[in-house]
Amino acid sequence: MSGQIDPILPNLNVTAPPVARVAAVLVLAFALVLAALLAVPEEGIVMRALLAAAATLVLVSGFVMVRIRIARRGQDLARDLLAAFIDKDASPSFVTDGDGAILKRNAAARKRFSDSEFDSLAGTLRAVLANPSAALYRLQCKARVDGAAREDVVTRRGHVRLAVHQLPDDVLLWRVEDVVERAAAGRGPDHLPLPMITVGRSGAVLFMNDAARTLAGGRKKSLDQLFSKLPLRSGQANTLSGCDGPTDVLLLECEGSAGRRELYFMPVQGPQALEQSQISDAVPIPILKISTGGALIAANRLAQDLLGPSAQTGTPLAELMQGLGRPVADWLRATAEGQAAPKSEFLRLTRKDKEVFVQVTLSRALDDGTPILIAVLTDATELKTLEAQFVQSQKMQAIGQLAGGVAHDFNNLLTAISGHCDLLLLRHDQGDQDYGDLIQINQNANRAAALVGQLLAFSRKQTLRPEVLDLRDTLSDLAHLLNRLVGEKVTLTLSHDPVLRPIRADKRQLEQVLMNLVVNARDAMPGGGEIRIATEVANLADPLSRDRATVPAGDYITVKVSDEGIGIEPDALQKVFEPFYTTKRTGEGTGLGLSTAYGIIKQSGGYIFVDSVPGTGTQFTLYFPVNEREQEAVAPRPERAPVSLPKHGEGVVLLVEDEAPVRAFASRALRLRGYTVLEAESAEDALTMLDDPDLTVDVFVTDVVMPGMDGPSWVRKALVARPGARVVFVSGYAEGAFGESEPGIPDSVFLPKPFSLNQLTETVHQQLH
Repeated sequence: MSGQIDPILPNLNVTAPPVARVAAVLVLAFALVLAALLAVPEEGIVMRALLAAAATLVLVSGFVMVRIRIARRGQDLARDLLAAFIDKDASPSFVTDGDGAILKRNAAARKRFSDSEFDSLAGTLRAVLANPSAALYRLQCKARVDGAAREDVVTRRGHVRLAVHQLPDDVLLWRVEDVVERAAAGRGPDHLPLPMITVGRSGAVLFMNDAARTLAGGRKKSLDQLFSKLPLRSGQANTLSGCDGPTDVLLLECEGSAGRRELYFMPVQGPQALEQSQISDAVPIPILKISTGGALIAANRLAQDLLGPSAQTGTPLAELMQGLGRPVADWLRATAEGQAAPKSEFLRLTRKDKEVFVQVTLSRALDDGTPILIAVLTDATELKTLEAQFVQSQKMQAIGQLAGGVAHDFNNLLTAISGHCDLLLLRHDQGDQDYGDLIQINQNANRAAALVGQLLAFSRKQTLRPEVLDLRDTLSDLAHLLNRLVGEKVTLTLSHDPVLRPIRADKRQLEQVLMNLVVNARDAMPGGGEIRIATEVANLADPLSRDRATVPAGDYITVKVSDEGIGIEPDALQKVFEPFYTTKRTGEGTGLGLSTAYGIIKQSGGYIFVDSVPGTGTQFTLYFPVNEREQEAVAPRPERAPVSLPKHGEGVVLLVEDEAPVRAFASRALRLRGYTVLEAESAEDALTMLDDPDLTVDVFVTDVVMPGMDGPSWVRKALVARPGARVVFVSGYAEGAFGESEPGIPDSVFLPKPFSLNQLTETVHQQLH
C-alpha cells in the first residue's frame, strides 16, 4: 500500500512498540517505585514524599503514553482505510493540506494528470479549469463550514464535478469527476423506443439498439439472420425473424454516412403493405416524408399536431418552417444530393396561434425505389425559449450599458449646443430676425434631451423624483391632455376605486407612461372605439407569478388601460417590451414607447403586464405598491416665507470639466453673472491649483465621470483642507452614476446635463447663499 499511495500524515510515520509492551514497562516501573517507597523507614518523610510523587508521575505518564499510542494506531488505521478507499476509486482523487499542497493522489489521478508536474492541486487542475484557484477556494471555505461541498463546472471538454470533504488536521479529500449530461445520455439511438439497426455495405449489422435487440431476441450479425427475404422493401411490410417467431414489421430505410444504412422498423398486424400516412402514424415520433423538391408527401399524427392545420399534402416545407438563415429549398436540395453534412437544424414553425421551434434531422431514403427525404422532428420550444430569454437578458444588459454611454456623450453635446444657444439669446431680443432660429435650436435641443431621457428610462438609469401621489388627482390633471391625444374618433373613459390609497412615484414619468399606453391604444383602433383607464385596489394574499415575474404579496394599486383594437399576436406579445421592437410601419414609431414605460415602472418598484386577444383588444395592467407612509400624503407642507437671496456675482467658482465645449459654455455663463471662475480640465489639475493656500474657492462645480480621478474622489481630498466649500456635481449620466459617493459629501447637489444657463447659475447661486 505504501508503494502506491503517498502518506497522508508524514509526521505520524514513526515506528512504535505495541501498546501491550509499553503498558508492561510502565507497570514494572511503577512496581519498582512502589517497592522503594515501602522500603523507606517511617522517619524518612521527605524521601517517602518524593517517591510517592515519582510513582504518581510514572502512572500519569504511562496513561498519557498509552492514550497517544492508541490514538496513533487509530490514525494509522484510518490512514490505511482512506488510502485503500481512494486508490480503488475510478475518479481522480487527491488529498491536500489546507494550503492546497498535494499529499497524495490515487492511480486514476496519476493517469488522468500524467503530464502535470505541479505539487499543488490548483496547478494540476489548470489544464482542466480556466481559473481553478477561485473554484477551489469557494469549495474549501464551504467545506470548512458544512464538512463537504461540491460544484459543477462547465469546461471546453464538458462538465466536471469537483467534490471536497474536510478531514481532521486540516486535511482535504478532493474528487474530480466527469459528468455525463442527461440530455446527451438519453437522446442516443440506444435509448430510442423505436427499434433501429445500422447496416454496413456488405449487409453486416453494425449496431442494434435495445428495442431492436429485444424484438429480435438478441444480437444479430447480419441481415439474413434478421429477415428471411432479401432485399428489404423500404416503406412496406417485411418479415422479421423475432424471438417469438416471424413478425411483420414496417421498415423505413435512411442513408447514413460512409455507405451505411439506418433501418427503423415497427411491428404491425398483418403482412399487407400500408398507405404512407398509416406507415408514419405507427411511428411514435413526429416524421415527415418530403419530396426532393421540398413538397410535403405525408406527415404522421404527431407531426401534424406539431405543425398545425397548415400541414397539408403538397405544401412546400418552406411555408411551414423558417429561420434557417438560407433558403429551405437549398437545404433540402443539398441533403438530397448528399452534399449537406448530417446535422440537425433548429427552425421556427410559421404557426400564428403560438410560437413553436423544432429540431429537424433530414435523411435520404428510398420509397419503392423513389428517392425521398425523411424529416424527424423534435419539439425544441422550451429549449429555444430558455435560449431566447438568456439572449434577451444579455441584449438588454448590453443595450442598457450602450444607452448609458450614449446618453452621457449625447448630453455633453446637448449641453454645449443649448448652452451656447442661451448665450446667443442674451444678445438677441424678440424683434431680431435671428431670434426665431435660435428658439428653434433651443426647442429641438430640448426634444433631443427628452429622447435621451427615454433611453435612460428603459435602461433604468434615469433620475426619478418620487413623491406621494393620489392617482385620481394625477389622472384628472392629465385627462385634458389625453383627450387631445386620442382625437375625436376615440372615447376616453376614467373610473376610480372609491377607497384608492396613495402611491409613491415620479409624477412626470408616470404621466409619460400613461400617455404612451393611451397613444398605443389609439393607434390600435384606426376606426375609433373606447379606451378605458381604471384604478383599483388589489390585495394579494399570495405572490402573483406570471410572465417570468413574481409580484410579492401585499397591497397594490392597479391601473388598467384597455382598448378595443386589433390586438397583438401571441408570438409578438412577449416582445412588446423589447427596445426598438414595434409592429407599426416604418416612420410611425421608434419602438421605445413600451420599453420606456417598462423601465419607468420597474424603476419605481412596480410591475407591468399585458393581455391581448387578436381582434378583440389589449389590456395593460400596472401594479404599484401602496405607500405605507400615508401621513406624507396628508401632512401639509409649511409655507416658507420668500427669502431674498443676494445678487449674483459674489464668489469664486472652480469649474472642473473634461469636455472643452461644456467647460467653455459654463465658464462664460458664470462670468456673465459676475462670478470669478477658475477652470481645470481634470481632477489632478484642480488639486494642483488648490495647493496654493492663498487661493480662495467658494464653490466646486465638477463633472462626476472624468478620465483619471473622478469627481467625488477629488472633492473628498479637497474638502479635507477646505471643509467650507460647497459642491455642485454635474453629469450626463443619471444621478446614481456615482453610486454611494454623493450622499457622503456634505453641502453637495446634483445638476443633470443638459442644463441651461439659468439652471447652472441659479444652482451655484443657491449653493453660495
